[in-house]
Amino acid sequence: MPHLDPEELSLLALYDEWDDAVSRKHLEECPACASEFAALRRTVDAVKTTPDTSRLSVPGPQVWDGIHRELGLSASVREDPLAAAGQQGHLPPSNTAPTSNTAPTPDIAPPADISQARAARKGRAWWQRSGTWLVAAAAAVVVALGGIWALNRPPQPLPLAEAQLTPLASFSATGSARVVEAQDGARTLEVQLSKDEARGYQEVWLIAPDLSRLVSLGVMNADTGTFQVPAGLELSEYPIVDVSDEPVDGNPAHSSVSIVRGTLTS
Repeated sequence: MPHLDPEELSLLALYDEWDDAVSRKHLEECPACASEFAALRRTVDAVKTTPDTSRLSVPGPQVWDGIHRELGLSASVREDPLAAAGQQGHLPPSNTAPTSNTAPTPDIAPPADISQARAARKGRAWWQRSGTWLVAAAAAVVVALGGIWALNRPPQPLPLAEAQLTPLASFSATGSARVVEAQDGARTLEVQLSKDEARGYQEVWLIAPDLSRLVSLGVMNADTGTFQVPAGLELSEYPIVDVSDEPVDGNPAHSSVSIVRGTLTS
């Protein structure tokens, strides 16, 4: 089955009113073209609204210093291009405000005669075709916005260890756990279970390999929970993650009834 050419896909993605029954039918029957069309539509939809940059924080001068150093740029562009905006703490607003949430109408309207449009496209390289250029320009805008988002993205926690949690005794719940470390060194245990099977309440523990020592991290009232790992606690000494079923009896000790358990590995 011959595939649709790039400009035909671009025009179908750009213009909802592009009424080409043959091409639309082809998209229903050809997974490859349908996938490419869907990607083009996502690109077009992504630039239909003007992004609000007023809430984006300006990256510090160290970001531009790093870019300048890595790319080996000349001294003439040493100054941070966002330095002026940085004094205000946010990116400057756009000079023009959008009047609606829809994309502006392209300068080139879709031709009424499909056969004439196809004939006109023959013999032209892809870079001479208006539809392809419009989608390429939209993609460039998406890439630029992604770069701004990456520069302003808050630091992500560093994964240290993870475990698969398997059921014990008469339970059937499964789950996972992982320990992450924030920039300030604080560690957090994140637990996720497929369901809550506790007859009383769930409590999360870190236990030594020989089960002789254990540390309670807290109560988990749902099928997910986040718990602070005590500073100074060595995960290698308490690698077992345990979720227990605790009765409401006022006894802080482990009930000896575990729902799931797993061992952390880095």
